[in-house]
Amino acid sequence: EVQLVESGGGLVQAGGSLRLSCAGSRFTFSNYGGSWVRQAPGKGPEWVSTIKPGGGSSTYYADSVKGRFTISRDNSQNTFYLQMNNLKPEDTAVYYCNADRCPPAGCWSYAWGQGTQVTVSS
Repeated sequence: EVQLVESGGGLVQAGGSLRLSCAGSRFTFSNYGGSWVRQAPGKGPEWVSTIKPGGGSSTYYADSVKGRFTISRDNSQNTFYLQMNNLKPEDTAVYYCNADRCPPAGCWSYAWGQGTQVTVSS
């Protein structure tokens, strides 16, 4: 069964940086896109970013993180990453990694991990 394990979360001051990692296993990693979705306390999930499979590795970002976050992948390590710079208190959330099926029309979540907590202090 598909397994995704997030790591790299923690406590950071506003303006700081963190890099989240998502290690995948038990599936053909290179055939899947990857997404990061976050959920703040008491709120619903919010899509953050997506990276498609294939050589182009097209990336997409929510307006709230554009210019601050960068999604990437290393297929040789079966890992997705989310580099988060200039963090703001409103970025505080549990961040979940998703493996996505990505036909040409778009990407759809197939599996997700247990999440990693990111807390940004003011």
